[in-house]
Formats: sequence, structure tokens, C-alpha cells
Amino acid sequence: MRFGRGRQAPAAGTPTVDRLYRARFDRWIMVTVLVVMGVMWILPAVAAVERALVFNGWKNFGDVIFGDIGGITVWRTYGNSFAIALIHASVVVVVSSLAGYGFAKFSFRGKEIMYYTTLVFLSVPATSVLVPLFYITRGLDLRDSFLGVALPEAALTLPFGVLLMRNFAETISDTFIEAASIDGAGHFRIYRDVFLPLSRPAVLSLGTLSIMWSLQDFLFPSLFFTDERMTTAAQAVLRFKEYLGATPDDVGRYNASLVLLAVPALIVVIGGLRFITSGLTAGGVKE
Repeated sequence: MRFGRGRQAPAAGTPTVDRLYRARFDRWIMVTVLVVMGVMWILPAVAAVERALVFNGWKNFGDVIFGDIGGITVWRTYGNSFAIALIHASVVVVVSSLAGYGFAKFSFRGKEIMYYTTLVFLSVPATSVLVPLFYITRGLDLRDSFLGVALPEAALTLPFGVLLMRNFAETISDTFIEAASIDGAGHFRIYRDVFLPLSRPAVLSLGTLSIMWSLQDFLFPSLFFTDERMTTAAQAVLRFKEYLGATPDDVGRYNASLVLLAVPALIVVIGGLRFITSGLTAGGVKE
């Protein structure tokens, strides 16, 4: 069959010129949007570094690193932040992996109702539970303690963790569970020796995200910490403002502190990016 004079219809599966142009145009649109978003994100960081170098230059960073601001050192805020983040991540990973394994591999009455009830709590904002959390934490004498902040953070992260771990658990073939059961393994041994090793991408992703979210949390440390020695890196952004900013020298030191306080979360994001990507996409296809 002829397609116009001297032209044949394109073979099946051959991309047309219009389709190629459309794909190229879509790619340029995506690249443009990503560049614009990247510039929007990088400009505040560049401005903070630029302002951190005013008057005394790099000496501002040295003053913040080797000195203290209002009795608080940057290193102490790092330690406080990571202590809370590790407790938060440990609780979320253990509870979410157990729940994900149970929801995916167990059959019991009311399972789906329990699962979807858990997911409903994804829509609960932290501000709506601040008052009951305050009284519970005070009643348990957990104020000014790492647990007092890490446990409320974990409670709000758990619904997402259960969702992630169940979705991944459903991609694991039941034949692994059945083979272990035939060999006499109980549920805890199957969870420990079969499920967890196979769920490594999701576990690493969930742990990395939990640490990152905890490092960025400002609300709970501000509510539950009254002792300045417990100040976290995110919380120190406001605490340092109380002591710096009155003189030109202080303006440079304050902006230097802002840059340094962002370093822990930045390191976690850069170091854990591949775990986050692989963990979130690993459960996307069920074989």
C-alpha cells in the first residue's frame, strides 16, 4: 500500500517524526522544570554561605565549630540529633517490619480492617496530637529525654513504615516461607532468617528516611526539651538566633551556624539516596 506518491506507510513499531519531536519536546520540558526547581533549592543555600563569609570570612565557621553559642556547641547538637534519630529509626524499622510481615503473610480475621485503620493515621497531622502527647510524655517522666522525642516521632512514622514493608513483603514468594516451615522453622526464625534478609532494600530505605525525617524535626524537640543541653541541630536554628544577630560579626557567625546545622541531614540524604530509591521502587513489581 502506497502512502502518497513515492512514500510507503511506516513499518509497525517504527517511531514517526511527529512522535520523535514530541518525545524530545517532553524531555526538554522535564529538564527545564528540574533545572528551575534545582535553582530554587540551591539559591537559599548559596545565600546562606555568602552571608556566612561576610566581615570575618571563613573564621566565622571556625568560631562556630570550635566555640560555643550560649553554652551550646554544634557538636553537641549533632550528637543529640543522631541519638534521637537512631532510636526513632530502630523503633520504626523493627515494628514496621514485624507488622509488614504479619499483614502480608498471616491470615486472620479483621486483618484488612486493622491494616487500613493503620493507614488512616497517615492523615493525622502532628499538631493535632501535641496536647495528648505532652501530657503522656510528662506522665511517663520522659521530658528532657531522647525517648520523649523519639517515640512520638516513631508513632507518626509507623503508618508509612507499615505501608512500605507490607507492599514489599507481598513481593516475596510464599515458597520461601513454606520451605522454611517444612524445615521446622517458627515464625520468628522465618522473620529473622528469611524475611529480613530478603527485605534489605526496604529496611534500609525506611531506616534512612526515618533518620532524615528525625534530623529535620523541629516541633517535638521544641515541645519536650526544656534543658538547653538537649538542643538538636534543627532546634538550634532558633536557639542560636537568641544569642547571635546583634552585631555584624554575629550575623556572619549565625549564617555559618545555619550552614553547619544542615550538614547532618545533607550527609544522610547524599549517603542514603541509593537506598531510598531502591527501597521505594523494589516493591513496585510483583513477580
